[in-house]
Amino acid sequence: MLLAPGSTPRIRITRQRQIILDELCSVTSHPTADDLYQMVRRKLPRISLGTVYRNLETMAELGMIQKLEVGGTQKRFDGNAATHYHVRCQRCGRVDDLDLGLIAGVEKEAAAKTRFAILRHRLEFTGLCPECQKKL
Repeated sequence: MLLAPGSTPRIRITRQRQIILDELCSVTSHPTADDLYQMVRRKLPRISLGTVYRNLETMAELGMIQKLEVGGTQKRFDGNAATHYHVRCQRCGRVDDLDLGLIAGVEKEAAAKTRFAILRHRLEFTGLCPECQKKL
């Protein structure tokens, strides 16, 4: 049985899915499906963009990876499924992990102020990356 790096899921995953996962986990750039497709094609030349996209969606639904969706931008994917925060450049779209401790109690506080059952939270900061700052 093939397993996701750093985890012990109890599901079987196909060779294609394992290669997609391995490629995603090998970078910290939070690639788009198109970016991953180009990476995976080096190992699986006959794979289609649709196959890569479907596998990414499935792995995100299973909690194996994170899907980062920001209005008006392409979806990006993160091989780190643990809750953590991100910072995104408003100019070029670069996304980085933000080494910031999780906000304690925010989910309980949100649940107390709404009738929603809060399952988890995501937090994204926006700004300008170092390269875009140099261009100003």
